[in-house]
Amino acid sequence: MGGRPSSPLDKRQQQHLRGQVDTLLRNFLPCYRGQLAASVLWQISRELGPQETAGCQLLHSKKLPRVREHRGPLTQLQGHPPQWQPIFCVLRGDGRLEWFSHREEYENGDRPLGSMVLTGYTVLTSQSEYLHLLDTLCPESSGHHTQEEPDPLLEMPVSFPLFLQHPFRQHLCFSAATAEVQRAWRLALQGGIRLRGTVLQRSQAPAARAFLDAIRLYRQQQGHFGDDDVTLGSDAEVLTAVLMRELLPALRAQILPGLRGAGRARAWAWAKLLDAVHAAVLAGASTGLRAFQPEKEELLAALEKTIRPDVDQMLKLRERVLGRLQANVQGPLESCLRRKVDAQLPRVTQTLLSTVEAELTAVQTLLTQGMDRLSRHLRGSRSSTQLRKEVYSFGEMPWDPELMQTCYREAEWSRGRLGQLAEPFGFFGTQSLVFGAQDLAQQLMADAVATFLQLADQCLTTALDCDQAAQQLEKVRGRVLKELPEFEGDVLAVGSPALTIEGIYEDVIRGVLLQRIDRELKKALGASNMSCTLDGCSELPRDQAETDVETEVQRGTCSRQPGSSTEV
Repeated sequence: MGGRPSSPLDKRQQQHLRGQVDTLLRNFLPCYRGQLAASVLWQISRELGPQETAGCQLLHSKKLPRVREHRGPLTQLQGHPPQWQPIFCVLRGDGRLEWFSHREEYENGDRPLGSMVLTGYTVLTSQSEYLHLLDTLCPESSGHHTQEEPDPLLEMPVSFPLFLQHPFRQHLCFSAATAEVQRAWRLALQGGIRLRGTVLQRSQAPAARAFLDAIRLYRQQQGHFGDDDVTLGSDAEVLTAVLMRELLPALRAQILPGLRGAGRARAWAWAKLLDAVHAAVLAGASTGLRAFQPEKEELLAALEKTIRPDVDQMLKLRERVLGRLQANVQGPLESCLRRKVDAQLPRVTQTLLSTVEAELTAVQTLLTQGMDRLSRHLRGSRSSTQLRKEVYSFGEMPWDPELMQTCYREAEWSRGRLGQLAEPFGFFGTQSLVFGAQDLAQQLMADAVATFLQLADQCLTTALDCDQAAQQLEKVRGRVLKELPEFEGDVLAVGSPALTIEGIYEDVIRGVLLQRIDRELKKALGASNMSCTLDGCSELPRDQAETDVETEVQRGTCSRQPGSSTEV
């Protein structure tokens, strides 16, 4: 990176940041405690409730989400003054990036020169695009590059760059030897970024669900309605992102003017300063959440003991309260929805549905190619060793970034359409939707692969010759492909019961919205000749239309009632 910031964090600034983190935790943890109770109730009610017939019979893969370990030589811009230096880089399976001076240091298990968790980063492979981004960090000094601080990026054009940019963390600048190496690293890094970003969204634990709901409620208390990408990352990383967004205006006003340098060197200094602030906030948030962990575990255990015996009574109480609230707000709510939602709902549905349809089509195509490849090898190869290799490769398809890119890029291509939701709805969670669609593609591929392999294992015996075995695989292939369309409706369904007045009130609004969404989905899915199963479905972030309605009702416009590895 560039020169050091002229205003490093002194003791007073560090103490100020600790106070900011303490204030955040003091205001946030009560929300978290309350949502833990709601989340435990939700989980128990689902466990004890009637089990709906599953719309899709694919097995659930037991393999945990991961990225393939990827390693190889790169060059990195580092040092003071910064210079391009050769390194050996390793992307771990948990999405952590490490770099060493030499390959031997990695093989000997030595400590890396540096490491970075990839949460929140973006990969850029265009030098001009990255330089433009640097210019926007300090717009008042854009274009003023002094002779006394030469720009190494301009002095040495990079043919195959890999720039890792983060809004609050240190930028990482790498360069690959060839376009092929650059592409392989780009896909691997993007997989690591997504893995780290969606850790809470993928979790089925009540605490994860409670945390995400608590973040939403806390931000609403701060006046922030709508959805964005602040919930990407671990719990400590999410809290850090929330506070960094609150601190950024003051940092820009108080510290940015005092940084020495000009142009991009000044932008580098600003990025390093933000990295220091982010590190201090992250350390404080991590410490605070660790201190809360014993209390959280005790609270979850106590909630389990108190809620489970009385869950029937609690749910009946919830239904009574919900009925009273719904009777009071139904008329004004319907009026709000007709004015604010009905005209926009078809557009939102088609935007989301087209993304999911493209993802599922790509998954189906890739899965079909993999199964056909296995059948061909079974018919044409007499080598059991080669067949075992093909079966292993087939089982690894969900974790192969090159193969899965044909599915992931469908979500990337839809980014522009999803971005169109920002202006009319105030929705800025495009990255979360893209990651969610890509996670869906990977999980669906993993489930389909696991199902195919298990069914194949059951039907293939040593008594079958190659042609007979291939015929059996064809039958299994047909069964697996038949299940894939059932997932489409599951992706677009929502629901969140909670036994608090605020939670029940929110469910009244959500329930009426769901009726409209259900009707619109059925129309859209019927037009595209795709099946839809909406019961027992996963949750998608609510769009701004729902938030607008909820806000309007609460403001009084509508009456409210109180209350494996690769190397390149």
